[in-house]
Amino acid sequence: MQLRLIKDKFFSKLMLVLTLASVSVLLVIGIGLYYKSIPLLHKLSWGQLLTSSIWKPLKGLFGFYPFIMGTLWVTGIAIIVALPLCLLTSLYIVEYAPARVKRILTPFVNLLSGIPPVIFGVWGVLFIIPLIQKFIAPHFVDFSTGYSVLAGGIVLAVMIFPLIVSIISEVLRTIPQELKEASLSLGATKWETIKKVILRKALPGIVAATVLAISRAFGETIAVLMVCGNNAVAPHSVFDTGYPLPALIANNYGEMMSIPLYDSALMFAALLLFIIILLFNIISRVILTRLERRLVA
Repeated sequence: MQLRLIKDKFFSKLMLVLTLASVSVLLVIGIGLYYKSIPLLHKLSWGQLLTSSIWKPLKGLFGFYPFIMGTLWVTGIAIIVALPLCLLTSLYIVEYAPARVKRILTPFVNLLSGIPPVIFGVWGVLFIIPLIQKFIAPHFVDFSTGYSVLAGGIVLAVMIFPLIVSIISEVLRTIPQELKEASLSLGATKWETIKKVILRKALPGIVAATVLAISRAFGETIAVLMVCGNNAVAPHSVFDTGYPLPALIANNYGEMMSIPLYDSALMFAALLLFIIILLFNIISRVILTRLERRLVA
């Protein structure tokens, strides 16, 4: 009996140590990126780096404002495009689709998550950019090459589509059948039940799915790099070019490292991306906790 208790305590402590080791990876990454960014931070302050729009590495000028805005524009457009489509798709699969249609749709949605990002990038170059250039942009601006944050957002929306649909579908399946039947028995229609019962109950899960999708979107590199135009100027409309932080790192790391502080600047870009994702997840966690408390109350 004593030996069993000792084994139980040993494995409990072992799992605690492994859990702490896994969590500490996050801290190690942050410290490592900050350490590599110190040479740049000794020359320029955080305020100068975050608010300046001048990017001239040969002159030692590193302004990250255009790259931060490019990241936010592309990610924001992706979520605005993807979330309504994903929500409606999930509702149809779970609540409306016949069993035969579900068996066909679900594998096709999951198949999207297995396509390499470069394929999405090529698709964006061949179809999305000409679509924007010839059919969408002429109605709003005088000229557009098609390479824009809108193109990046659309491509990114398609990439995160299977992730959001899968999570929301699982959340909708966890809604107790008794709640739906109670609503229908009171005279509510199917759509009224979805709006006032199912979506209300599933709201925390929908927010969690959106958070995961945004975290994925923030770090996407290759596909976005191919369609955004990669111009170090802060976009002011959806038809302007953009240069997200992941594209900056992927485009330049390993090149021009003879330029003073250039490697430190790229590490600072990675640190910024790390901080943005971390802050966003913390804020989203707070919002999600409040939503759960409100729904329980």
